[in-house]
Amino acid sequence: MSKSFRIAIIGCGGIANGKHMPSLDKLTNVQMVAFCDIVVEKAQEAADKYGKGEKKVYENYRDVLNDSSIDIVHVCTPNDSHAEITIAALEAGKHVMCEKPMAKTAADARRMVEVAKRTGKKLTIGYNNRFRADSQYLHEVCSQGDLGEIYYAKAHAVRRRAVPTWGVFLDEDKQGGGPLIDIGTHALDLTLWMMNNYKPKVVLGTSYHKLSQRENAANAWGPWDPAKFTVEDSAFGMITMENGATIILESSWALNTLEVEEAKCTLSGTEGGADMKNGLRINGEKNSRLFTTEVELNSGGVAFYEGASDSAPDLEMRLWIQAIENDTEPVVTPEQACVVSEILEAIYESSRTGKAVYMNE
Repeated sequence: MSKSFRIAIIGCGGIANGKHMPSLDKLTNVQMVAFCDIVVEKAQEAADKYGKGEKKVYENYRDVLNDSSIDIVHVCTPNDSHAEITIAALEAGKHVMCEKPMAKTAADARRMVEVAKRTGKKLTIGYNNRFRADSQYLHEVCSQGDLGEIYYAKAHAVRRRAVPTWGVFLDEDKQGGGPLIDIGTHALDLTLWMMNNYKPKVVLGTSYHKLSQRENAANAWGPWDPAKFTVEDSAFGMITMENGATIILESSWALNTLEVEEAKCTLSGTEGGADMKNGLRINGEKNSRLFTTEVELNSGGVAFYEGASDSAPDLEMRLWIQAIENDTEPVVTPEQACVVSEILEAIYESSRTGKAVYMNE
């Protein structure tokens, strides 16, 4: 008989309510039994909606970790507390899913990797875009070598005007940055995963505070307060990998452009290419002719995954719990997520200094 896992949710805000708890609630072998938030009313609301059995509500996450019956902790808090809570949970003997980005700083991300290895507990990061049907299909294509050696890629995370004006998104101290660390991190993770390349050599980056200081600016979620907009509104990077591959990363919450793409990538390899910009398209050459194939993904999912009708969050949570149950590696490993954090930090550093950042030196 399979084990029923007891889960604690730390941070009961938007991402917990929008992704983690609804998808976990669909699984039959988990129970959400503890809910924690510095705003206790939020934790209580979550417990009332998703709690099972003798559910408990907490204000301090350390009280949650003292409960030896809890198997898994989901960390859904602002970026600056990811490392602190995750490390404490691992040390307390819990498996951890931490929301993206892994941490506010690369040093904290590396600490999280080290503690996960030392404790033997599983750690994964919430890069949910890997679990979309188009991402799963393209990853299989790349893994089979259909594109050959992928030596040039673009990671897209650009909004025309969609600045998140709630919570702590505009607070550099809490978040560590703006669109680069918020949505650029998804696009970069997706691109590195497709390339299966986690060895950056040199990073060059720029960031901008151009539109952020405008009063009463047009925005999908209403105008922002320029005085509170302490993070960049756009950031761009060029990453050269050890094997010579090049990645261009573009991220923005507010950019005067009509080319709007988020959490997508474009790949160019020796045998073919692919892009996610207008659906999923594969291109290449066959019999001395160029071809472009549009992949149909509306049939419910990806054929090579059992349960292909899962939404991306549902598949993410199901495979995460299966990794714990079967003692296998999670789809998103902490080592992979750590490299993402290191590259993001290098882009910020390069922008600040005006110099290229050489990795691992």
